[in-house]
Amino acid sequence: MSYTRLLKAMTSSDPRDLNQDEARSLFAAMLDGGIPDFELGALLMALRLKGEHIDELDGAAEALAARTAKLTGVEKPAVVLPTYGGARGFPNLTPLLALLLRRFEIPVLLHGELDGHGRVATAYVLRELGIMPVANLARADEVLAREGLVFLPVGALAPGLAGLLALRARLGVRHLGHQAAKLLQPFDDARALTVIGATHADRLERFRLICLGRRRRALVLMGTEGEPFADPRHRPEIDLLRDGEQEVLFRAENGSFSPTGMLPASLDAAATARWIQAVLAGDVPVPTPIVNQLACCLYGIGYVDDMNQAKAIAAVEVGVLAQRRRVA
Repeated sequence: MSYTRLLKAMTSSDPRDLNQDEARSLFAAMLDGGIPDFELGALLMALRLKGEHIDELDGAAEALAARTAKLTGVEKPAVVLPTYGGARGFPNLTPLLALLLRRFEIPVLLHGELDGHGRVATAYVLRELGIMPVANLARADEVLAREGLVFLPVGALAPGLAGLLALRARLGVRHLGHQAAKLLQPFDDARALTVIGATHADRLERFRLICLGRRRRALVLMGTEGEPFADPRHRPEIDLLRDGEQEVLFRAENGSFSPTGMLPASLDAAATARWIQAVLAGDVPVPTPIVNQLACCLYGIGYVDDMNQAKAIAAVEVGVLAQRRRVA
């Protein structure tokens, strides 16, 4: 493969997108460490500046899937939460969604980076909640089977991808690898549900089309700063993709749900963790958009076969949390 030719194609006065085969081969070489650092940085920046095409993301995801380790320690279908955004202007509530799902005995896998690169990473909040990352796949299988929730660093799933993501500190920006990471699904079980939060509408559409084309089961939404949880202030549209079909579970709401005083007072991991603990104790109400997303996950994973039933079950669970406070 001529990296010079690809660079010229992407940076000429009339740049072109890579086709899926080119993107798959290029990203495979990136993941395998086969491209010198100078050319690697130039290629990643060229892709970003040009704007990633759907064929490029699809090819990259295909190369990544072939290099992703598999988890086999649970029999139930799991919810997968790719967490690569982190908090910059709003508290990171991905751990809240994960812990609410665990209450229904649904296995939950979170995967992401240990370093927030200046943001409050999910790993930071989980540590404050007493949930530590695991070191390897065997340990992840064990913890997931026993505790129902595990955070697995991306390096344990796809070492090559971890190396690419670490380049963010040197390049100063995210790149195609961060988008491909959200499509990473380390289960052979086709019933596993990946929750994908996008930062921009065009990226959301690419994720949607790829999942539809590959018949992936996924819940897609405009995430909060790239994290896979619904904005507690304004619920985004939430769509379920499965068997090549799309189902809109909730339309976007423009009105505000949660007063600022009902949300974490600070972005830092300790304050966010304390607020999550207060929510789970029933001292603070669960934001309505998070309740809505919880219902979508219950329906999407097959916990129930009817969306209205999923809404009712999620509402009852929230009521149980609130009842704890009244009893206390």
